[in-house]
Amino acid sequence: MTPESSSRDRVLGRVRRALADAPEAPEITRDYRASHTPDDPATVLDLLHGNLADYRAGVQRSTRRDLPAVIGRLLAGHGAGSVVVPPGLPEAWLAASDTRRLPDDVPLTPAELDSADAVVTGCALAVAETGTVVLDAGPGQGRRALTLIPDLHICVVDVPGQVVASLPQALPRLDPTRPTTWISGPSATSDIELDRVEGVHGPRTLEVVLVVD
Repeated sequence: MTPESSSRDRVLGRVRRALADAPEAPEITRDYRASHTPDDPATVLDLLHGNLADYRAGVQRSTRRDLPAVIGRLLAGHGAGSVVVPPGLPEAWLAASDTRRLPDDVPLTPAELDSADAVVTGCALAVAETGTVVLDAGPGQGRRALTLIPDLHICVVDVPGQVVASLPQALPRLDPTRPTTWISGPSATSDIELDRVEGVHGPRTLEVVLVVD
């Protein structure tokens, strides 16, 4: 027995002896509110829209039919010459854009990712009260690096299926075994003068498209 494990055993032994006659801990009452937002889909959507914009994300609302045109306009409007395509992204989403595709079916190299202008993804969820989109590396979302390196991230949110009001509502819907990326606005930090600098650790621009039909 090493001196470290011996000390550990002595400490744990003292804890067990001290707790030997302790009463069972009472059940924790979890009757707190899971959301501070009225249970109304339109209210939740407006809240998500407003909080995304407050975090300086661009927010578009689109029908499913118009989605390719909206994505095409966003890519062209930001001057994107190339776009990373995660595995499983619906082909129709990029049908109205002639931007050069960089499929990540065989993982792109860091240099290839660094040369890309944009990425288009879906998401797992969006949280209205925090203005957050959550990606879990599922189909159409890809690995985390795809949403960290290109300077423009266009994220599509299906409404209402992928929108929840609050974090307590979001967590039970996420698979804890999957890697998740939580995004609230474009990447941003502040320098020593508290001047906001965007794009240091991730995309300088986040565009969220809310598909509302």
